[in-house]
Amino acid sequence: MSPKPKPRQADPNQPLRDHLVALLGKSHAHVGFKDAIAGWPPALRGVKPPGQPFTAWRLLEHIRISQWDILEFTKSAKHVSPKWPAGYWPLPGSDAPPDAASWDKGVAQVERDLKEMQRLVKDPKVDLFAKIPHGTGQTPLREALVLADHNAYHVGQLVLLRRLLGAWKED
Repeated sequence: MSPKPKPRQADPNQPLRDHLVALLGKSHAHVGFKDAIAGWPPALRGVKPPGQPFTAWRLLEHIRISQWDILEFTKSAKHVSPKWPAGYWPLPGSDAPPDAASWDKGVAQVERDLKEMQRLVKDPKVDLFAKIPHGTGQTPLREALVLADHNAYHVGQLVLLRRLLGAWKED
């Protein structure tokens, strides 16, 4: 009779992983990225409402670039971050997407990178509390929280822009 295999040790961080995945991808306390960006009128993507510093395009690109940087920094020591702060925004004067395909490509990358961060924090092989070797004390947990916080802040700005532009439908 052969010995019974040891049962797999359950991941003690699974509840935290589940909360992180939800925080990154669901809208509990605020509008999520998909809802904020869905159906944004093309004619309003480069419009800056009076008194506002940004257009939807500038915010979308900032979210895309920042999220990509956070994800790649978390994954790879070879990643080189853009120069702060200019590298985290589209070029000055780039208030509107050059074409509809650029807008769609930006939205798709935000969604892809967000899913990749969710996969990363869901992976039980990833120690959420371990210092990232090429960092200065950051951990995967911290990076996931920074990403969620940063996105929530700028998604709120997108909703404000839509309201100011008359393109937001209240439920």
